[in-house]
Amino acid sequence: MSKLSKSLLGLSFVSVLGLGLAGCASGTSTSSKSNNTSKDKTITVVFYPNESAKSFSGSRDALKKSIEKVTGKTVKLQTTTDYNVAIQAIASGKAQLAYMGANGYIQAHKLSKDVLPFAAQSDGEGTLKKATYNSYLMVQQKDAKKYEENGKYSIDKIKGQKMSFVSNSSTSGFLVPNAEITREFKIKDADKDQLTQSGKFFSKVLYGGSHQGSAVNLLKGDADVAAFDDTDLMPYLKVTKGSWNKLGSTFTVKDDAEAPFTGLNGKSVVNIAMMPVQQGPWVYNTKALSKDDQDKIAKEFTSKSFADNEKIFSKPNAKTPMLFPKTTEKSQLVKVTDKWYAPTHKLVGY
Repeated sequence: MSKLSKSLLGLSFVSVLGLGLAGCASGTSTSSKSNNTSKDKTITVVFYPNESAKSFSGSRDALKKSIEKVTGKTVKLQTTTDYNVAIQAIASGKAQLAYMGANGYIQAHKLSKDVLPFAAQSDGEGTLKKATYNSYLMVQQKDAKKYEENGKYSIDKIKGQKMSFVSNSSTSGFLVPNAEITREFKIKDADKDQLTQSGKFFSKVLYGGSHQGSAVNLLKGDADVAAFDDTDLMPYLKVTKGSWNKLGSTFTVKDDAEAPFTGLNGKSVVNIAMMPVQQGPWVYNTKALSKDDQDKIAKEFTSKSFADNEKIFSKPNAKTPMLFPKTTEKSQLVKVTDKWYAPTHKLVGY
């Protein structure tokens, strides 16, 4: 396990990391619209491109019903094809709720201090102590042997390859893998920009726009190496050797995989690096959503009945993963604050 991985897993993420990957986004303070009142009858929920996928439509609809039930208001679901659209929507107050990665939340919080986290997926014990998911660096199975050294997988040979990230606002599809590459190759702060420029560290740098898109870049051969996470790919990939939590495992596109994996059935990839990532938060814009609605939604999302909703949480090893795949029956959403994201704040640089 890398130094980065150990840091993220230690002390419930309160320990300070020594890595500083600056400059994932820039911006000035964005003012939110005036605070919602009881007269406002619509709540808008915005989703990243990953969670906007057709495979999660059932979960989105179930979330809509849950929010409408506790607030008595109409809920509008806003899907996106660009991370920055979601970040700007929640920061400006045009959307009042969002499900984000840690990096995107921190960028939105920088734009508007009114954006705050209130819930995140727990670990298998129902706590935040080990509340992580996995970020991978993957290669096609047919090329995996090239990245082995003394029987172990290594990223030492990724330099000069074609690389696919998700988005520079993605935590597990950019921030964490970039930090791992920076550490492994001892890249100085002044030279970190080379990782994002074609013809520098990598021969070509691509952005998939979503975790699904980054995986497709790899599977189609447009990239030699790709960064993406586990939770967003579970509806499309199955483990054919190893496990989701084991380095060097093989993952194969399911026979019934939906778009954008149509026509890629049976193709396989191998994870040559695996890093834990802090679970992303549900956030609200506290100026654009009334305090009453904030409290009602937070209470609903962290309730047992919400965790038992199989349209939102899929049981361990379920054939069709939902938005939140459970690792155990104790998995749920739990209360979270900005303080818990201190390690990712350090990685982002603010």
